Parts: sequence; C-alpha cells; structure tokens
Amino acid sequence: MANLAAVRPWLVLLAAIAAAASWSGVATVDALGMNWGTQATHPLPPKIVVQFLKDNGIKKVKLFDADQETLSALAGSGIEVMVAIPNVMLDQMTDYDTAKEWVRRNVSRYNFDGGATIKYVAVGNEPFLASYNGTFDKVTFPALQNIQNALNEAGLGDSIKATVPLNADVYFSPTSNPVPSAGRWRADIAELMTQMVQFMANNSAPFTVNIYPFISLFLNDDFPVDFAFFDGGPTVTPVVDNGISYTNVFDANFDTLVAALKAVGHGDMPIIVGEVGWPTDGDKHATNAYAQRFYNGLLRRLAANAGTPARPNQYIEVYLFGLLDEDIKSVAPGNFERHWGILRYDGQPKYPLDLTGQGQNAMLVPAKGVEYLSRTWCVINTNAQNMDKLADNINYACTFADCTALGYGSTCGGMDANGNASYAFNAFFQVQDQKDEACEFQGLAVPTQTDPSTQACNFTIQIATTSAAHRRLAGPAGAVAVAMFVLAQLLLWHY
Repeated sequence: MANLAAVRPWLVLLAAIAAAASWSGVATVDALGMNWGTQATHPLPPKIVVQFLKDNGIKKVKLFDADQETLSALAGSGIEVMVAIPNVMLDQMTDYDTAKEWVRRNVSRYNFDGGATIKYVAVGNEPFLASYNGTFDKVTFPALQNIQNALNEAGLGDSIKATVPLNADVYFSPTSNPVPSAGRWRADIAELMTQMVQFMANNSAPFTVNIYPFISLFLNDDFPVDFAFFDGGPTVTPVVDNGISYTNVFDANFDTLVAALKAVGHGDMPIIVGEVGWPTDGDKHATNAYAQRFYNGLLRRLAANAGTPARPNQYIEVYLFGLLDEDIKSVAPGNFERHWGILRYDGQPKYPLDLTGQGQNAMLVPAKGVEYLSRTWCVINTNAQNMDKLADNINYACTFADCTALGYGSTCGGMDANGNASYAFNAFFQVQDQKDEACEFQGLAVPTQTDPSTQACNFTIQIATTSAAHRRLAGPAGAVAVAMFVLAQLLLWHY
C-alpha cells in the first residue's frame, strides 16, 4: 500500500495530462454552453457528440432528460452538465421519495472522480407556457422543492442546483408602460413565481430563462427585423427607458426579467439564458445568413462580458439552441422547429461560427466517425402511369418523414412538382433506412445513385444508427416517434 501511495500523485498527474490532451485546445466564450436535443429518427451516437464538443472547446451542455448513455459518454469529459426532468414527470416528482430516487439514479450515481460533472437539474421545460393553460402550474414548484431538497439531503446541494427553465412569457411590461424597467410577472402566475424565486434564492440557485428574438420576428410581420440582432440597422428605433436606449430585443427582454425579479426583492439573482438561437430553415427569416449574423453579435457580447443595460459588464451564462437539427420535433409552433441546430442532423457545420466571439470566419470542427447509409436516393418515377395518386403518396411520405424544408420561404420551397415529390419520397426512404419497399409508392418512385440535390435544396443521405440509438428516443415525443416509425413499417406491407 505504501508503494501505491507513493505512485498516486503521478497517476493523478498523468490522468490530468491525458484529460487535457483529449481537448483540441480550441478556446470558446467561457459562458457558452449548448442545448443537446435528441428528438431525431437517427440521433448521432453520444460518444461522437461528446467528441465534437471537446474538439470545439465547448465545456457546458444542457440536456432535456437524464439519458444513461448520454451521461456515460459525458463521464470524464469535464463538460458541465444540466440534466433535466421532462414536464410529463413533474407530477411524479411531487412525491418526495420518488424525487429522492430520481436524484439517486440520475445524479448521485455519476458523482465520482471521472463521472459526469452535473451542475444543474432542470425541473421541467417551460412548464408555465401560456399555451399549456395551467397544466403544470400545481406540480412544478413542489417538484422543484423536492428535487432541491433531495440534492441537499444527498450532500450535493452546495454544488448542484435545481432550476426551472422558463419561457419569457412568464413576465411582461404593461401596455401602459412598455419598457423593460416596468417588468412584472404574468398575472395568473405572479404569486407562484414569487414563491418559486424565493425558494431558489434561499438555495442560491439561478433563474433560467429562454429568450428567442427569432420568435418575436416570426410572430409579428411588423416587428423591425434589425431589432432582433445586435448590430443595429436601418429598421431599429430604440426603446428608450429612463434615458437608456435599447437597440435589440434580447437586452430588452433580459432586462424586463431583471425588473420582474427586482420587483419581488431579488434583483441580484443570477440569471442563466437556458435557450437562445436562430433556426436555418422552415421560415422566410430562418436562414443560414441570419443565424450567422445573430450568433456573431451574441458571441461578441459574451466574449466581452458586455452584459445588458440593467446588468452592465457582467458574465451571463448562455446555452445556444441548439446543437443539432431534430427531424421529429413538434412543428406546432412552426416548421422551423426542426432546424435550430448549428449543425446538420449528421454533425456537419452549416456555416462559419467563431465560438471565441472574436469574429473569425472559421468553420467548427465537424463531428467525426459518422457512418452513413449507401449513396442511394429515392425519386419520382416520371414514367409512372398513375400520377393521379401522386398527391396521396406525397402526403403519406410527409406524414412519416420531415418535409418542412418544402414550405414557403424554405430551402426547398422553389422546386417544381416532381422535385417536391422526389424530396418527400427520399425523406421517407432515408427514415426507413433505405429499405427496398420504402421506395415504391405504388410505382411512383424509383431508387437512384444520382444525387438529385439542387444548389439550394439538399436531398439527404441518412446516417447509419444502431437499434440502440433508436431506443434513445425518450419521453412522450420519443414514444410518439417510435409509434409512428412502427406504424410506417407496418403500412409498408399494405400500401
């Protein structure tokens, strides 16, 4: 044992050197993290994603569950992690014993040297969204209390905090005084928000908010486009608040939250921006150029610790949304929902992005070791005699695959009828792992080895994933996706 004691310091040093060597040395903004969503038919293997994060110097990640394979891949990486409890589990967490067991299984088990560096537990995701009509109002706060108390009881409460990522619709400025300093909680949840903020303050936990300038632009055709960005422009008319001029919606939104917190006695509470980003398809404003413009402005401010007018020259912890495109996300808010990634579905960068905030026009290091299906596409059979069935077959394909890129203002929206049909057929064919029967469509489709992509529209070749990767689809969205996938398989035999 004496020899082991003598060698241990050298082992620790070697481990530290090995860990440092596994990072590429790429610097990023210290405050920067990434949202890692997995609502995809063919999710990238977690080990590949973790290596991408390391190759690009990204040291914080926010998850939407506590998937064991993901956390195992993150173990030993040194990347800080926010794990999450989905909204559908909040009711279960109102039972303290259940909350304690969740913490034991999903947090405590990774709390060892070389384990996952869990820093936060996200209790729900935007549970007070106005469109939920109060569904989670009665369970969120008790769940938050139980999770934080369970962390405290496990001896982890000093280093791991429970928080609730909230949509920015939980606060507002009245129409009679529409300026950030007039920020207040939404009336229907004002008392609940005040109690929850007090509890988080007592536990030194941060407030987490999701801010989306793109959504402001999407929902209002009269919204000044340049006000969504950070670099000014001809459409910007500053919002003047007590002598302070706001020239972008991010600052105005953030400071409205600061005012709401101040109004209940917690104006100094730490704030994490849990989600902020810009999509690249599915809407006329969802483009690579706009996304790059938005992120360049945001990252420059984060690098400089510019803060906001209400909190100038301050560090703000920010998680970009998101890391990868997700082809089975709900499109209820809009077709853009499947195109938030700074990376394509396969881990390839979409546009130059400098995570150091220095404005260098450089591409990220792409995901490595990605395996693809064969270079085979499925396209319309122009010699088919039953074109009267084309519309029904396109609808069928788009029911089980992602056709959002075909929408108005989207990257594939300018093709003719044959192009639209080919895109839909190929999307379905790829989702079905290029099975022969997935490229029939009553004789309307044929496989081809000639890439049908256009300059604007990419016809994908899907990545090859294992059945284990498919099983990673978690929660209600994942369950629906799996059910749809199985239904499509069954229908193939009868269509």
